[in-house]
Amino acid sequence: MVTALFYALCVIVAIQAIYYLGIFSNFAFLSSKDTASRKEVPVSVIICAKNEADNLRENLPHFINQNFKKFELVLINDISSDDTLEVMEEFAEKHGNIKIVNVAHNETFWGKKKYALVLGIKVTSYDYLVFSDADCKPASNLWLQEIVNNFTADKTIVLGYGAYNRVKNSLLNALVRYETLLTAMQYFSLAKIGMPYMGVGRNLAYHKNEFVKHNGFANHMHVRSGDDDLFVNEAATKKNTAICFSPESFTSSTPKTTFISWIAQKRRHISTAKYYKKKHKFTLGLFYVSQLLFWILAITLLTFQYQFIYLGAIVGFRFLIQYLVIGFSAKKLQETRLIWLLPIYELLLLFFQFFIFIANIISKPVDWK
Repeated sequence: MVTALFYALCVIVAIQAIYYLGIFSNFAFLSSKDTASRKEVPVSVIICAKNEADNLRENLPHFINQNFKKFELVLINDISSDDTLEVMEEFAEKHGNIKIVNVAHNETFWGKKKYALVLGIKVTSYDYLVFSDADCKPASNLWLQEIVNNFTADKTIVLGYGAYNRVKNSLLNALVRYETLLTAMQYFSLAKIGMPYMGVGRNLAYHKNEFVKHNGFANHMHVRSGDDDLFVNEAATKKNTAICFSPESFTSSTPKTTFISWIAQKRRHISTAKYYKKKHKFTLGLFYVSQLLFWILAITLLTFQYQFIYLGAIVGFRFLIQYLVIGFSAKKLQETRLIWLLPIYELLLLFFQFFIFIANIISKPVDWK
């Protein structure tokens, strides 16, 4: 029985090796050299905000001061109860390239945030759309240029990276950043091998024709979240998707500060995964299951004191390739501090993901804000 468990562990480690060396290495070992040429096309930057007055005051100057020739900033007030609209109007008075969309109360019955975004997209003046959030700020004044540089005649969707700010001595903060790193490594890698499946609304861009061709969010308007990942899952292909991961192209934001609020956020995000294409659900699901089984089998065999040389060799090999691939990915995304406690973060994340999966079966997650 114990020997059978060891053979099962070998199979699981082989599956993990295929993921890390066959898939995730496509991003980890990808050259960071910028080969995209500078594009001079007008762009519409879209930010949807709900009760984000303080964040807008702090972050809007970073969007307004982008070193980019021609762009407009479309600000969407999604029925805020604070001073969000007033803050938007203050900035609009000072800057002529700002448009404001004020979503009225009687317009909220249909799609919530997605409907608000549709209203914003309708008023845009330009064909290239770049999305971010009110609680985000660009890492540099070259953010917009770096993202736009990746558009070509064929590449009409650009996936960027939305980082979270580091908070010292916070386990939750480290866990959130580790999950963000792992998720980015996955969607960048799968995009590189021709299987783009998601992007993050904190840093995402696409041509308006893609939005029109796929009828906007119509196919998943009933889903609470997914204005970013579900749209990309539907519209992105091997030919039309590019990735952008230069440090100047990052956005950054402050993550949730309590486990309760973070879990609520993750429940909304994870609830969209069941709407992904079958091949993406299978690929992501198999990776998660292989992670979980690795720990279960490894701990079980260790408990039975199975042959330590063989067990140590197979477990050590798995951690070696994991540290190697995630380490190089973390270097690209400027999160190298996270790799030292990687096994702890992995175990915690697996536990919370399993808990969230069960919680979503029992009850539905709440709407955004």
